[in-house]
Amino acid sequence: MKLSLGMILALCLAGLQFLAVTVVVFSSFLTSERVLLDHARDLLSDVGTNTIEHSKGFLTPAKGAAELATRLAENQVISSDDRAQLEKLLFQQLQISPQFSGVFYGDEQGNFVYVMRSGGPGPFRSKFISYDGGTRSTNLIWRENSYAVVEERDDPTDTYDPRTRLWYIDARAKKQSIWTDPYIFFTSQQPGITAASPVFDELGEIKGVVGVDIGIHAISEFLSRLNIGESGKALILNENGDVIAHPDQDLIRKRNADNTFSFVNIGEIGDPVARAAFGGLAANEVISVDAEISSRFDYNGSTFVSTVMPAISEALPWTIAVYAPESDFTGEIKANRTQNVWIAAFIALMTGVFGLVLANYIHKPVRAFAVRASLVSQGEVSSTEPLPKTYRELERANETLVRAIAERKMSEAEFGRTFDLASRGMAQIQAGTGKFIRVNSKFASMLGYSETEILDLTAHDISHPDDPVSAFFFEDGGHERSGYLHEKRLLRKDGGIIWVSENVIVIRDDSGTPLHAVVTVDDITARKAADLKIQQLSWDLSHSSRVNVMGQMATSLAHELNQPLLAITQNMDTALFALEENAGKTDELKTILQETDRQAHRAGDIIKALRGFVKKDGIEKAEFDFEELLEQTLHLVRSEAKDNGIKIDISARELEPVYGSRVQIAQVLVNLLRNAIEAIAESDDTVRTVELKAETTDFGVLISITDSGPGFDEGANLFEQFETTKEDGMGLGLSICRTIVDSHGGKLWYQPDAQGRARFIFSLPALTPKSLNERQDAVRV
Repeated sequence: MKLSLGMILALCLAGLQFLAVTVVVFSSFLTSERVLLDHARDLLSDVGTNTIEHSKGFLTPAKGAAELATRLAENQVISSDDRAQLEKLLFQQLQISPQFSGVFYGDEQGNFVYVMRSGGPGPFRSKFISYDGGTRSTNLIWRENSYAVVEERDDPTDTYDPRTRLWYIDARAKKQSIWTDPYIFFTSQQPGITAASPVFDELGEIKGVVGVDIGIHAISEFLSRLNIGESGKALILNENGDVIAHPDQDLIRKRNADNTFSFVNIGEIGDPVARAAFGGLAANEVISVDAEISSRFDYNGSTFVSTVMPAISEALPWTIAVYAPESDFTGEIKANRTQNVWIAAFIALMTGVFGLVLANYIHKPVRAFAVRASLVSQGEVSSTEPLPKTYRELERANETLVRAIAERKMSEAEFGRTFDLASRGMAQIQAGTGKFIRVNSKFASMLGYSETEILDLTAHDISHPDDPVSAFFFEDGGHERSGYLHEKRLLRKDGGIIWVSENVIVIRDDSGTPLHAVVTVDDITARKAADLKIQQLSWDLSHSSRVNVMGQMATSLAHELNQPLLAITQNMDTALFALEENAGKTDELKTILQETDRQAHRAGDIIKALRGFVKKDGIEKAEFDFEELLEQTLHLVRSEAKDNGIKIDISARELEPVYGSRVQIAQVLVNLLRNAIEAIAESDDTVRTVELKAETTDFGVLISITDSGPGFDEGANLFEQFETTKEDGMGLGLSICRTIVDSHGGKLWYQPDAQGRARFIFSLPALTPKSLNERQDAVRV
């Protein structure tokens, strides 16, 4: 659909308004979005900083626990055997430190005193493990805040040994205060860390280890209370990738095979967003973040922002990771952007209506000018008539247009005279239908029609039914070619046929749509008749060469058959003699008969190979197995090669089928092989080999025949008819071979190999009959 100038002006005005408003809206949106995203990153950074400071609150008790452990280690209370006094001291330390989950002491004999917070029946529970004369006992005491006993009982099933715990092993090995990695406490099954310190006796030997359990589940409770957008979350990762704190505490631990619990790794946590955001941090099994990292990522169709903080300290190598959906911060502004776009569209619509009215007013003189220009072009109004009232720019354009119209009419008149008076046949044909629009008298007389009669016909009507080239172009009128030159047959009015050379030029409009074609035709019937005579002569020469080749094949057949027949005769004589002289010995007779059978089959194969060549007419074409043809050909030339001490090396496997005449291709192979054998036989070279190589390429099958003979003189016309290097040769062999290969769509050429040896190469396209016809049609086009 073509738009008027007025409509274009209206659309442009409305479009500019819409574009301006949209640019303002999106500019404001992008600016606001950038500010909000920066604010989101700052918020995530603040959350990480606050979490770090809150987590550091657990470092102070840890340091205090280390100092407490040192003081207890120096206190004679621990060194004594008064368990009640030791329990009371640990009980007091637990009461004054709410962050502590438990305080304990274990010695080298496996004795253990542990005071911890309990869920019942009392708020505190003491555990005593004692070894007396090799007998182990475990005693549990629950107490009130006042230290009063609530309940007391023994636990004979308890197997806890402090000496096997990691805190004991590390403190004993390092002989100094240590902090363990976070782990799940055995008794409470809550996450925590342990500070432990060794206790030495008077001789400096380790007597035991005192320690403090600090629960860190309160950090997860703190994270669950944080407001990070609407659905953001913060979590804490240990340096080994374990998630030690998360708003949902159920996600950070897993049950092991021995019914103990351990932390889940960030790569397996049940929070898929956290896994997508931070799963790559533990790729090297150790999380190392030197500076704060902010990033954006997509998950399940949504965009998220995230921040990763560096480790809190060497004592607490914990990394704070925070994420939140980007929509939590930019959702409102995106909704506001949509509203502003609709406002912009409404403003543009109103502006377009106003612009349409304004454009109609501006366009009115232009319309008058366009109408007048059309009338002048059609000859209904003289170009000298006065112009309608319009703009000064259009007045100058009118002068230019009128001048162009006059020049076009003059050009059309000159083309018409050239068209009518041309000495060659010319026609103008409509695109899409093939109908004749205009023809000159020469074209009409070629076909025996008058100029008016032929205008009732189409290009299809005068084309020979076997040459549908015109239909190829004119059926849909949409062919992309701008011209082509080809030879075809046309039908005369009296039923005769003439050969013409047809040059077609397609005329298109500015959009590329074909309007019509100008066709120039020359009668080449006489030239075609002369070409036919030349072709007949070539066929006669080919037949002569084929007779010669078949004679050579018959000679080779007789020579080849002579050997197996002679072997059969000799074997039969030997068999008769063996029967007369050695009537009871059958092994030797069996061997002779087997050799006779093999020679008979060999003779049959030779005859079969010859029949394979002559069983079909030489010009009949069909698809055939090229490898089979090679084997049959070698049967006919192998004896001649053997007589001259020549070895034939073959390299051919998995060849594509070939479409063509078996006999003609065999003629080419036999001729080239015999030429190679004769060239080597006449030379004195010690190396006497013929190499035949056949392989499948993208084009089809490529065959090369290389011999170790003397080769050819430089400048020799090998493929010229009646040119030969043999004393008794006719000079037709290579010429006919090239003609045969060319007729099959292939190519034959001479190209010495890298050592300068003579080598003939020819190609055969692997075509089916259907694809070959399509190829021939394409050649005609």
